[in-house]
Amino acid sequence: MVQKVAVIGAGPSGLTSIKCCLDEGLEPTCFESSNDIGGLWRFKEKPEPGRANIYQSVVVNSSKEMMSYSDFPPPAELPNNMHHSEVMLYLRLYAQEFQLLQSIRFQTTVVSVRRRADFAVKGQWDVETESAEGQRETSVFDAVLVCSGHYTRPHLPLSDFPGIEGFTGRYFHSWEYRNSNGLEGKKVLVIGMGNSGGDIAVDVSRVAQRVYLSTRSGAWVMGRVGQGGLPGDVVCSTRMQSLIRNLFPNWSTRAVENKLNEAFDHKLYGLKPKHGFWAQIPIVNDDLAGRIISGRVQVKPNVKEFSRTSVVFTDGSVIDEVDTVIFATGYNYSFPFLPPEIQTKSGFRLCLYKHVFPPSLAPPTLAVVGFIHGFGAINPLAEMQARWATRVFKGLKELPSEEIMLKEIENDSEVMHQRFVCSERTPLQVDYLPYMDSLAEKVGVKPNILGLFLRDPKLALEVFLGPCTPYQYRLSGPGQWAGARQAILTQWQRVTQPFRTRVVPEPECRAACGLTSLAALTGAVLLGCLFLYQHGFVSSSWPSSFLS
Repeated sequence: MVQKVAVIGAGPSGLTSIKCCLDEGLEPTCFESSNDIGGLWRFKEKPEPGRANIYQSVVVNSSKEMMSYSDFPPPAELPNNMHHSEVMLYLRLYAQEFQLLQSIRFQTTVVSVRRRADFAVKGQWDVETESAEGQRETSVFDAVLVCSGHYTRPHLPLSDFPGIEGFTGRYFHSWEYRNSNGLEGKKVLVIGMGNSGGDIAVDVSRVAQRVYLSTRSGAWVMGRVGQGGLPGDVVCSTRMQSLIRNLFPNWSTRAVENKLNEAFDHKLYGLKPKHGFWAQIPIVNDDLAGRIISGRVQVKPNVKEFSRTSVVFTDGSVIDEVDTVIFATGYNYSFPFLPPEIQTKSGFRLCLYKHVFPPSLAPPTLAVVGFIHGFGAINPLAEMQARWATRVFKGLKELPSEEIMLKEIENDSEVMHQRFVCSERTPLQVDYLPYMDSLAEKVGVKPNILGLFLRDPKLALEVFLGPCTPYQYRLSGPGQWAGARQAILTQWQRVTQPFRTRVVPEPECRAACGLTSLAALTGAVLLGCLFLYQHGFVSSSWPSSFLS
């Protein structure tokens, strides 16, 4: 019987894994190699080898309501898109609220995780650790949750850039970047157009003579600020919009791209990629277009070669007297402490059932949490994975046979490679809401939308039409939280609270007009549901959460 669980890493995934263990009556011991919680979100003045690092100006791309844990709404006064220091504050409040720190052993590195000789009978693991003083210790655990992340090994592809060895300027990976100090008046080239590349180009452009942003494939760029000035992900991440996207994928893609091009023409700005919007996680940046239109950032194609002081691009253009090159070229993922047989791959990604369980393990007493990408925040994804894993550990949920799991992994990998742009640096990606719902169904916590419309229409409207916040997965089932309904109904108050630094009175008619619009919208939604149900569209096209 599983009781003692080793949790590797005390970042956002590790913290929620500790809590999920405690919720199920398990005894977690978390091993954290540093002296603090937070993982990626803990800013370090100097890069620490083997650990994730962030730069000084980082602001989280997901808004606070969308990135919250499902039973711990963020304080209303926190800004919607938090600075990394405020993310750390939220994580500390979470750890304090649920008394997680007492389960963490800091400055303790996991060296190896090995199956014991009688694994087939007991499913236990030998977990070898090393303290900061170099002392090694091996302990026996009934299960293991791997929450170590994948932003620790910078990918610096120097062999892809001929002549770099003779370049006389400075070059380094974005992992080392802290701030723009020392780059004043310089010519700076940033290679790689992911979120880090875009952020760093904007940051450096405020002090540099000129910044060049090199990209092989371009990217879609969206802002944190959405319609009406509200957080973009709060406005767009609804169940209704997910339903429309699933029913009309091509139309939905064109609509999003047209909307983004209304802000600025991606082709004109040299940003337009070959792939559609939903094929790759976009850049979230409110300032890049402004830096391009002012000439402070120039978008360039891929680098062909370097000389001593110059850079030649694939279109034949040349930039002379380049001072600094920053490689925002991603990371290599690695789990060196795990047995090699657990690290087999399916395509570019690890061979994991639902991105969590190695299919060959019997009994299933090891799970990977937080090793995933999606059009949404990692905290809710990791939390749902941990909720499922701990219930499997306890024997409350069963996995399919190895054969079925391998077949599903193969099918999922094939679909993923067809729908998304995947590579060794971006090995996996999921459609956020369908993936969350698929795990929630396994846990037994997927919201029943039609049932809610019958029992609680006010809540049902907010669940279906409002932002799909994590609290929806605490309304019923294992881990049900009494505060979930209130958290959902008050989420807009927490969204608007940080803006109220100068309150502007509203016209008296606005409230009445709002109620009239809500009533009309409610009627339209209910009529639409009834029409689709009566004409047989539900069984073939609607997400199963509407029927469960």
